[in-house]
Amino acid sequence: MPTILRIGPYRFYFYSHEPNEPPHIHIDRDNSSAKFWLQSPTLARNLGYSAKELNILLKLVKENQSHLQEAWYGYFGS
Repeated sequence: MPTILRIGPYRFYFYSHEPNEPPHIHIDRDNSSAKFWLQSPTLARNLGYSAKELNILLKLVKENQSHLQEAWYGYFGS
């Protein structure tokens, strides 16, 4: 489970056993978790985050999209 980025209380990571899914990132804080697609940043799954916090996370994903995609392709290949 490589951690790609930490911003404030958020940990951005992906699972090493998900190479057959489109590029995405998981974001955890405490007991909350979300999954965002990276090609066109959108929410894939949410467990525990409020709508307000999801908007913050989406903004962070968009701001760091290039870095997150580079990490994905660097780990899984193209």
